Amino acid sequence: MFQVIQYFMKSMVRNPPEYLRVLVLMLAVLIYGTTGFLYFELPANPDLSWADGLWYTIVTIATVGYGDFFPKSLGGRFLVGWPIMVFGIGLLGYALSMVAAALVTSKTKEIKGMSTFKLSDHLVIFNFAGLAKVERILLELALDKAVGTSMPVILVDEQLDELPVELQKRGVHYVRGNPTRDETLQRAAIDQAQHAVILTRDPTDPASDNLNVAIALAIEGRCKQVNTVVECIDPASEELLRKAGCDRIVCTSRFDAHFLSQELLNPGVQEVLGDLLSSGQGQQIYLVPVSSVGAFESFSQRCRNKGHMVLGISCPDGKVNLNPPSETPVTAGCRLVTIGPSRLDAL
Repeated sequence: MFQVIQYFMKSMVRNPPEYLRVLVLMLAVLIYGTTGFLYFELPANPDLSWADGLWYTIVTIATVGYGDFFPKSLGGRFLVGWPIMVFGIGLLGYALSMVAAALVTSKTKEIKGMSTFKLSDHLVIFNFAGLAKVERILLELALDKAVGTSMPVILVDEQLDELPVELQKRGVHYVRGNPTRDETLQRAAIDQAQHAVILTRDPTDPASDNLNVAIALAIEGRCKQVNTVVECIDPASEELLRKAGCDRIVCTSRFDAHFLSQELLNPGVQEVLGDLLSSGQGQQIYLVPVSSVGAFESFSQRCRNKGHMVLGISCPDGKVNLNPPSETPVTAGCRLVTIGPSRLDAL
């Protein structure tokens, strides 16, 4: 321990960091100005104190020049005032430039994705799938009180050179690196995250699912408590993602087929579904948790009293029972599928 302290002291004395040098020089100027001012001016003005000398030195270095204290003797003017004005002002400007450079460097590192974040209960989006898509996701999430605009967002991508200006304005943070590496996940504070969304980097390349499977394995291997939603292209990848431990999987190609077929059979259905799925207009579909036991009709009446229409029951095993008979039992752990203007609390 003594050798470590000795080595540290030698390195600090022989090659101190730049900020420490500036701090020592600034303290030296303050001490010189305070003591020198009192030395030359105290005989003619016995009421002066150490605080007055320090105040005069700070005001002079800052070029404020209030005029409440100033040297009247030749020694105070030329041996104290002049050196403070020359060296003190220059030292202050250099210190301010160091602070400005540090702020610019910190901002540049964040934009370039080189920063490490210490956040909690935040959202992590993996893979930059295009500015329009990321912005739509953020907009939809911001409109729901479950996420809102207060939840911090971190974007993780390996190929993006710097964070787009549009996402900077939204307060999105950026981490650049391989999303399957622990080092990258640590920089994104994935262990303290609340949600993780894994997007498909290239929707035209089915091999993008392999990357998403690897990311999901890396996340679930570290922190199973994070709610993960993964996008995939090939329906065959859903089984691998389920084995990886993903909470929710969205296969875009499967839903594309549903939309196309339903639009063919029921023209205009995509506008209806778009209204139900968008938080920015109309009413939305919600899954309301149930914490008590009762008949479907009783829960439907309670929801109607709150302006919601119940479509069915989502069971814990993943099965959905739409438009069930009114006497169908609803148990704790189920969720009601409702349409309404805003999210309901648990019933």
